[in-house]
Amino acid sequence: MPKRDFLAIPDFSKSELIALFDLALRMKSGAYRDKPLAGKTLGMIFTKSSTRTRVSFEVGTFQLGGHALFLSSRDIQLGRGEPIKDTARVLSRYLDGIMIRTFAHSDVEDLARYATIPVINGLTDFLHPCQILADLLTIKEHLGGWDGKVVAWVGDGNNMAHSWINAAGVLGFELRIACPEGYDPDPLLLKHNQARANITVVRDPKDAVRGAHAVNTDVWASMGQEEEQAKREQAFAGFCVDDALMQLADPSAIFLHCLPAHRGEEVTESVIEGPQSRVFDEAENRLHVQKAVMATLMGHS
Repeated sequence: MPKRDFLAIPDFSKSELIALFDLALRMKSGAYRDKPLAGKTLGMIFTKSSTRTRVSFEVGTFQLGGHALFLSSRDIQLGRGEPIKDTARVLSRYLDGIMIRTFAHSDVEDLARYATIPVINGLTDFLHPCQILADLLTIKEHLGGWDGKVVAWVGDGNNMAHSWINAAGVLGFELRIACPEGYDPDPLLLKHNQARANITVVRDPKDAVRGAHAVNTDVWASMGQEEEQAKREQAFAGFCVDDALMQLADPSAIFLHCLPAHRGEEVTESVIEGPQSRVFDEAENRLHVQKAVMATLMGHS
């Protein structure tokens, strides 16, 4: 059976994504008790640190019967200049799958190109597909699904926005992105998916949130952008998700945030701790969707 990778949402078809979410919900409910990773090892390469990514993949691998191996850039020769193609081919001789969380998306593509085992994108500066899977699962749980629903993204046209755009393109829901001028998502990615779904970019967060069923945001300066913090605070003034903005959304709307959150910047304390917030369900769902991905790619479930 040829190996498959998960680098971006469109790596799965719509029917495969639906099956993936069904599997994740079976895992979450305890109805799925198989151990498809028994005797298998996942290598986890981190050049960007993370709480949720490391813990969810490590725990998920264990729960599926496998073993997870943490590999920081200090632990492997990538940190000393070994080519990615060499690392990919060597690790393929030892491991059954690789998860990588790093900066350049091209590094993940190169790793997948040369690895003979499945590669999972844990995050790059361009895409964050595992997080969007968790977000979609949360929408499925709390809103019954995404068909006929509107998702609003408020903030930077970053890796999260890009993966939301990909998700809308595959699943067909309406997506509205509000971002300041100069912080738009990638134009080619946007154009490609606008041919498949109703995806709009606006400048006023109110235009994105009005009537939306899920309101989503992220920090204004992601990891590696700390030196831009002051500039970004000025650019994103007015893009804070507060109670007044949430009141424009559908009455049943939920609030999502990939975490960590900077309370008082991109979201107020009252929203993230309020009755519409589902951020901790969303964080938990990283575990379940990633288990479903690993079982599918590494365990052939």
